[in-house]
Amino acid sequence: MIEGLKPYAGATKQSTRTSEASIPWLTSLPKHWTVVRSKRLFAARAERARPEDEQLSATQAYGVIPQKEFERRVGRKVVRIAQHLEKRAHVEKDDFVISMRSFQGGLERAWAKGCIRSSYVVLKPSAETHVGYFAHLFKSLDYIRALQATSNFIRDGQDLNFANFSLVDLPLAPREEQAAMARVLNHASRKIDGFIRAKQKLIKLLEEQKQAIIHRAVTRGLDPNARLKPSGVGWLGDVPEHWEVVALRRVTKSRCDGPFGSGLKSSHYTDSGVRVVRLQNIGLGEFRASGAAFISEEYYASLGDHSVKGGDLLIAGLGDDRIPAGRSCVAPSEIEPAMVKADCFRFRLNQVQLDPQFAAYHLSATAFSATASLSTGATRQRINLQTMSGRLIAFPPIAEQEKILGQLVRELGPLKAASEKFAHEIDLIREYRTRVIADVVTGKLDVREAATSLPDEADEVDALDQSIEEAVSGDVDAGAANGADADISE
Repeated sequence: MIEGLKPYAGATKQSTRTSEASIPWLTSLPKHWTVVRSKRLFAARAERARPEDEQLSATQAYGVIPQKEFERRVGRKVVRIAQHLEKRAHVEKDDFVISMRSFQGGLERAWAKGCIRSSYVVLKPSAETHVGYFAHLFKSLDYIRALQATSNFIRDGQDLNFANFSLVDLPLAPREEQAAMARVLNHASRKIDGFIRAKQKLIKLLEEQKQAIIHRAVTRGLDPNARLKPSGVGWLGDVPEHWEVVALRRVTKSRCDGPFGSGLKSSHYTDSGVRVVRLQNIGLGEFRASGAAFISEEYYASLGDHSVKGGDLLIAGLGDDRIPAGRSCVAPSEIEPAMVKADCFRFRLNQVQLDPQFAAYHLSATAFSATASLSTGATRQRINLQTMSGRLIAFPPIAEQEKILGQLVRELGPLKAASEKFAHEIDLIREYRTRVIADVVTGKLDVREAATSLPDEADEVDALDQSIEEAVSGDVDAGAANGADADISE
């Protein structure tokens, strides 16, 4: 159905700005569409919270939902605001909220009635709008770029506000056509979400197979008949009798954690400079290059020496029941210069005794078991540098470590290639969806005929709500799940 969409053949016009303050992001539109001031379609809701309002959370992953529902979906508790609730803003179902991260992910649709932090801007839609259509438009890449062009808020640490929103004109199609676009995009998104979930399940199965292979190799070695001895540690169990079991500090030259605590602010980040290694970069035995962040060399120099070099062991000090604290990877040399953030550790090993990659695999393979006894966090797993320094690790002579790593390269190679293939397919389909949504909501593709061919039961609101529920029932992406604003931060 998506492939069958056609442009509005010969029926487009050049759009014009409606005021000097407008941002010209709409280059052309169907002739029967108009460009209007955003304030005509959405008003800032000024109403304060009502006594019966429940607390809502603004999230990039799920929109604006009840805080207790967010906790259920991500499987953990969040800090609840208990004071000055009367100062919070009232939200009606199908309002839109300008959140702290709207410059990254667009405006969030409210799926429930309640209240939210007063610093957020709540938008009340007019009768001319179809909420389902604008839910897609406000999350489209072109619209987000137009929002970003209204201010220097990214550089100056400012939040988006109603003035920014008012600077971006909006396309206005007939309301029945808005409904048709919403219906088609909901249908397409459900099909794409199904494809993504299927690929994610395959990736998860491959990851579980990889972890089983790694765990067996780095806790038992390659000889299935090797004699075992008690490690002396309940969570580690028996190990080959010729392996050493020592504290991590015994095999390190130096170690450090991040220097800033909560002092690192968005204004400290730059486009280039010294790489900051964060939790999301530390996988289970593998370094993840995505989500690069940098601080200036001048700011880094003011913090003292917390350098990360290629070959260093990077360890996460924070985790949860899905991604454990204590997981580890080896720093690649190409990230230099770099340093670790406050919730990560850097260990520089004595490589005469222990290969960093073997250590990373061993720590990651046993992280879930070890964290249960080492963690000090109440709601999330937390391990400090001193505790991590005492973390026990078992390993054979260096020559045997090299044989084990060679075998792992051979066994894991095909699994890694398959995972990367599926991940690439997910990236491609997401890019495709982004482009389709952008083309539909700005009138580049005509969906009127396609909408009439959809089944009657594909009701717009139920369809989008179902799409959200289906996303929750699958694997929750850690970055998305943690993409809620400070309203629910711990």
